[in-house]
Amino acid sequence: MTDTTGASSASAAGVRTPRLSLVLWDAATVADIKAGRRRPEWHADFPREDDEGAATLWRDGDPWGPRSIVSLKQQLVIGSIGFFGPPEEADDGVAEVEVGYGLVPAARGYGLASEALGALLARADGAGVRVRASIAPVNAASLRVAAKAGFTEVRGSTEDGEMVLVRRVPASLG
Repeated sequence: MTDTTGASSASAAGVRTPRLSLVLWDAATVADIKAGRRRPEWHADFPREDDEGAATLWRDGDPWGPRSIVSLKQQLVIGSIGFFGPPEEADDGVAEVEVGYGLVPAARGYGLASEALGALLARADGAGVRVRASIAPVNAASLRVAAKAGFTEVRGSTEDGEMVLVRRVPASLG
């Protein structure tokens, strides 16, 4: 059975915050994003270009994959968040994963990205996984969200010039 955001009911219960539900994408959601098909439960500005890129990372049944950010108040998909696949062992032997997130312009500036990221990071913390994020130096808002979430270590940059920021597993958990 599929809920209004396009995820199976089992995964829809996954991650909730006071204002958001983070719903794992399913095959139908990914197919609609890739094909450019609109859904009534999507904000008019969703999917964004980054969401289309995230659709290429989707793997069926992967709990580390992309999720819709659903506004509980509006019952609309207002963005996406997710890890770029399951954790992999880094050079230092620590399990690590990359996260990405984004909101439609109308949803920005209300703390929703911070709320969504905090909820997803709690999942990574529970699994003892370190998280990194690649952010363009000109994206001040995303850099603030990352800093607020504890991404304090800079690990260089990507080929595209994005800063690679790292958030360690909190000491009490790792």
